[in-house]
Amino acid sequence: MSHLVPMVSAEQAVQVIQSGNRVFVHSVAQTPHRLIAAMVARAGELTDVEICHIHTEGPLPYLDEKYEGIFNANAFFIGANMRKELNAGLADYVPVFLSEIPLLFRRNILPIDVALIQVSPPDPHGFCSLGPSVDVSLAAVKTAKYVIAQINPNVPRTHGDGMIHVKALHAAIDCDDPIYIVNPKPTSEIEQRIGKHVANLVDNGATLQMGIGGIPNAVLAELIYHQKLGIHTEMFSDGIIDLVERGVVTGEMKKVLPYKLVSCFAMGSQRLYDFLDDNPGVVMKEVSYTNDTAIIRRNPKVTAINSAIEVDLTGQVCADTIGTYQYSGVGGQMDFVRGASLSEGGKPIIALPSVTKYGESKIVPFLKQGAGVTTTRAHVHYIVTEHGVANLYGKNLRQRARALINIAHPDHRETLERQAYERFKVFA
Repeated sequence: MSHLVPMVSAEQAVQVIQSGNRVFVHSVAQTPHRLIAAMVARAGELTDVEICHIHTEGPLPYLDEKYEGIFNANAFFIGANMRKELNAGLADYVPVFLSEIPLLFRRNILPIDVALIQVSPPDPHGFCSLGPSVDVSLAAVKTAKYVIAQINPNVPRTHGDGMIHVKALHAAIDCDDPIYIVNPKPTSEIEQRIGKHVANLVDNGATLQMGIGGIPNAVLAELIYHQKLGIHTEMFSDGIIDLVERGVVTGEMKKVLPYKLVSCFAMGSQRLYDFLDDNPGVVMKEVSYTNDTAIIRRNPKVTAINSAIEVDLTGQVCADTIGTYQYSGVGGQMDFVRGASLSEGGKPIIALPSVTKYGESKIVPFLKQGAGVTTTRAHVHYIVTEHGVANLYGKNLRQRARALINIAHPDHRETLERQAYERFKVFA
């Protein structure tokens, strides 16, 4: 390997980072922790280094308040590992569609000085793989002035856009750490009920988009008797594998890359990474492709399944904040809601439990003060809770309120009816 790429220590590799630089950090399971640690170890030599990324996994030491003014995190999506710091004012968030983040790099709106990435070892032709995280990372690599890589044999070699030739690497370090694993958790009874309702909306031959977590897993578990499903998604996890192996997911009805499972990133168990490794049936594309509404809509019966924090009685969906508390990010929800809406036979679905873990209703008369609208009331179609399905498309405000109250938790319906009457004047 040494004759193909300059192999150095982590300490040597990050010497290229200078005060005032903008540094990109590879996404999700590919977060390059050895390079991050080496960069943070140089804190005494640096000032005003901006660090940008989407969702990452694992500890982020540069968020420590003792590094304020040295490292400034400016994230495009907020994961659990930085929520507290962001809301304490130790980091910043850029509201942006996931599909448009590559444009920030390519149009020099946020030009990248240094990209810190993690890749597979080079093949005999000198190509390394970005593994399960091509997403916005490919654009960062293609536009960065310097690219520093952790070369790790545990990174699955994925097919698609995420191939980086060693000549594009300015330096690399050896690494044999396991990549981040998220093992599937058992689904709750409420998630299973939501899963059944959503699965009943999925037609045979549909093209699916969904994320990871309890509700997507519950939906996938209910699809084992469906036929000819396809996958064109932003991300996926373990739940897809069983459907592929059972012959439920074939991709044969898709118009865009038929027979291929298309995504821009994946995160899950070791089983998932083994499934991805050198699998020509999976194509990992840049997010500007997977989340392009014009591409999504070309597939038939696109069924986009996304989540929410709360939904108001007009159909406004908040999926990234709890009031003023920034919980996650805009992400790709709107990309797929719109793409599914424009697809022939498509169905955009927002699925959520009817109440929070504290028993508060998630169907609300008004979004909390300071809450962000992730999906507008003009874009929304299906809202699903464990109590049923509300199709808001084509319904007026009063009809929407009735439909949403019918799927709210019974303990909150009377209050919601009273608040709907106060707002809309007529309610039956």
